[in-house]
Amino acid sequence: MGLDLIGFGYAATVAAGGIMGYVKAGSTPSLGAGLLFGSILCVGAYMTTQNPNNYYLSLGTSAVLAGVMGNRFYNSGKFMPAGLVAGLSLIMVMRYGARGLGLVTVKSN
Repeated sequence: MGLDLIGFGYAATVAAGGIMGYVKAGSTPSLGAGLLFGSILCVGAYMTTQNPNNYYLSLGTSAVLAGVMGNRFYNSGKFMPAGLVAGLSLIMVMRYGARGLGLVTVKSN
């Protein structure tokens, strides 16, 4: 398996969302959380690139984001940004969860 492009793309999307939250609304917490979670997801994508069976950091971070942003979406009803991030995070949880359950096999380098 090569580069985990989906994982890196997801990490970049989360980080860019935090930056956009800061630019549009001046939200320092959005900037901090976006960059923090984006960085953790980037490390997770790198680890998955090195060993496809080492997906736990990405899975855990995606699950936390799905829960937190899903709750924010439920309370606010606003799709942007909470609903989008919750949806993307849920997709990533399913992606890594399928790997963990053995539904998808990925060859190591």
